[in-house]
Parts: sequence; C-alpha cells; structure tokens
Amino acid sequence: MLAVFEKTVANSPEALQSPHSSESAYALKDGSLATHFSSVNPNSVTLNFGSSGFVAYSLDNTDPRVPRLFTVVDDIFCLFQGHIENLPFLKQQYGLSKITNEAIIVIEAYRTLRDRGPYPVDKVVRDFHGKFAFILFDGAKQTVFSAADADGSVPFFWGNDAEGHLVLSDNTEMMKKGCAKSFGPFPKGCFFTSSGGLRSFEHPKNELKPVPRVDSSGDVCGATFKVDAETKRESTKMPRVDSSQNWAGHI
Repeated sequence: MLAVFEKTVANSPEALQSPHSSESAYALKDGSLATHFSSVNPNSVTLNFGSSGFVAYSLDNTDPRVPRLFTVVDDIFCLFQGHIENLPFLKQQYGLSKITNEAIIVIEAYRTLRDRGPYPVDKVVRDFHGKFAFILFDGAKQTVFSAADADGSVPFFWGNDAEGHLVLSDNTEMMKKGCAKSFGPFPKGCFFTSSGGLRSFEHPKNELKPVPRVDSSGDVCGATFKVDAETKRESTKMPRVDSSQNWAGHI
C-alpha cells in the first residue's frame, strides 16, 4: 500500500527530513511515485485526490498472515493491512453487521471520534487488538489518520518527499524511491493525525522524541521515535465543543 499527502493536509515531523533530502523525488508534484507503483504492481488501483494527494493499493503478493484491505465509506478511504483479533467485540461495540471487515471498523471508529466524541483517541486505537497498520483519509474534512500496532507486526514506514509531503507505505523500495533517506519506520504503538501529530496510544501521557537513524554509510536517514519517560504531554481526550460542531479538527 502507498499514500502521499500534501503537507498542508498532513504535516509530518521535521525529524524525518534527512540532510540528504535533495535526493528525494517529487512524489506528488510529478506523479512519479504513483506511476512507479503502478508499473511494479500491474493490477493495482490508484485513487487521486487532486492537490491533496493519492492512495494506491494492490492485492497481489500479499502475506496471508497480514492481508490487505481497502474500503470507502462516505468519502472516507481506508487502507488496512493485517487483522484485528477482537473483531466480533468491536462489531458489537459499534453496532455493525457480521460482514464488517477491519477497514470498516477503522472508518467507524474514526467517524465516532469525528462526530460523536469526546473520547480519548488513544483508547479507541488501543481497543484494536491484533497485527495491523492502516492509513485513513477523510476526503470531506481533508484529514489523515494512521496507526500501527503495539508490536510493529506489519512493515510500515513514513517519510517526506523533496517538498516535505508525507509518504506512507509498507514497502521500503517505495519509500526509498519517494523519500531517498528521509524516512523511517512508523513508530509502533502510535497513531498520527493531521491536527494532533504523532502520539503514543500505549503511553498517551508521554511525549515522543526523535532519534536519528544512521544507515550503513553513516548518513542520517530519517528518525525513529521513542517514548520520552521524562516528558509528559497534555491529555489526548478531545475537548467538548458545541454539538453542532464537527470533531475532525480535534483528532
């Protein structure tokens, strides 16, 4: 799976930017990364969101232990890889049918956060038990929501292209093509939102600090993010606002 989002839609951490960022591609501007993905995956599908970005996916060469899913509901797009072990419980919790899959669960959880809060975002994601990574884009609200499980069971990476746009993928070759050395593993046990940035759902009261990654050549190539046990952050619980307002700006 692959997604690229314009930096005003999803502003990724500056720590992902490598000193060698000039080697990165223009993943969004010239469409080169989407074209490359399609050439490598002939049976793939790409959805273009105009200047906001695009998502692309293929069901070829999938690992049966962590299958890929793609679902669209009411202009909300979700790429999901892996599986959720407590799916029956979540179906009941969200009042969904028996045929509901993991991607629909993620969309419904997001809509609950967006429309019906206040709920702690970290708790909602922590309720997903299993091996997973997902990318969600709300086309109406221009919001990105992404997460990886607490064990980092599914290969998942993020980085910046030459213009600082966010790139997400489960494939390191795609990341190198679009970001050169400006990428790193998506932090396990964490979630990222357009307005709230990167947070840990395992340790929601702590800040995350970047640690530079160094490759075999000794070059800095993005960063990993670790929980800072010494630094506390504000609560991740959404503030209560008038019921007529929308919650998307608070997650």
